[in-house]
Amino acid sequence: MKLLRFLMVFLLSLMLVGCEADDTSLNNSLLGAVKGSTTTTDSSVNNIPEYSGEDFVALNNNVPNFDEKDKTTTSFETYSPLDSLGRCGEAYANIGRDLMPTQKRGDISSVKPSGWLNKKYDTSLVDGGYIYNRCHLIGHQLAGEDANERNLITGTRYFNVDGMLPFENMIADYVKETNNHVLFRVTPVYDGDNLVAKGVQMEAYSVEDDGEGVMFNVFVYNVQPGIEIDYATGESWLSGEERPANNKSNSNKNYNKSNSNKVNNNQSSNNYSNSNNYSQNNKNNSNKNNNSNNSNSSQQSKGVIRGNSKSKIYHCPGQANYDDMKDSDHLVIFSSEQDAINAGYRKAKR
Repeated sequence: MKLLRFLMVFLLSLMLVGCEADDTSLNNSLLGAVKGSTTTTDSSVNNIPEYSGEDFVALNNNVPNFDEKDKTTTSFETYSPLDSLGRCGEAYANIGRDLMPTQKRGDISSVKPSGWLNKKYDTSLVDGGYIYNRCHLIGHQLAGEDANERNLITGTRYFNVDGMLPFENMIADYVKETNNHVLFRVTPVYDGDNLVAKGVQMEAYSVEDDGEGVMFNVFVYNVQPGIEIDYATGESWLSGEERPANNKSNSNKNYNKSNSNKVNNNQSSNNYSNSNNYSQNNKNNSNKNNNSNNSNSSQQSKGVIRGNSKSKIYHCPGQANYDDMKDSDHLVIFSSEQDAINAGYRKAKR
């Protein structure tokens, strides 16, 4: 798989130095040769093939859909307003040297994109540990955007580094080497009301040389090998493990179940963070009658509940580590277990 990704990036990068062959047919044939049946003549994101282990598929024979009027040598950038669910829309730019940053990226931790339920896994499974990155639609190296909530989505580490970054690097290298412009559009694609995009469509076209230097139209899958994702909420868990019990009623089609084929199921026996984080069953609670609510309340631990805002785990009086948490920088106080659960926390096992 690593070899295939390397070959894909190498072959696509040939466009940056210019080839005598027609680039449209070249991109199509190269992508088709490297990725088998991953090139489609369909330009609609409504007909994206299901994820089958490849990082991306080429759309419309790898030809982007830009209006002629936008093929200008004037740099620009536009970002769609967040929708009613707080989700990002299309980000569109004409990348030129004047748009690129001259300083290092600033802090973006203040932005919480839709579906941001981050969780830490073993670093042998996820580079850096945490499954999610705040992924720029228009990469920082291209437009210098920092904490722009209209330009940051919840994306896996794998999607950010192995999926999107190679294409962004192609554009950045080309612009720096030629001083030309590249039209670049990134469109997140969601199923229904899902809070996490299943991927993004990335389109690029070098303006001054009519696409000879850079041209592609691909859909990159927002996945993480070895981990399954509920795109409706952002919850994640190890492939091969049971889905968190409180969320089994959610639609199965939201998972990234195909990832389970990319790792050995024996990994599920490792001491990774367990898969019950961020269980959300609040909607079912709203349908209970008052008697049920009163019964549940009487069963909850009394006293101060101490939560850890980093791990999203709460402790009740008498549990291990309860007393140690009082001086924690990540301490969050709840008046009841139900308040902690409603906030997306789970109970410590000990």
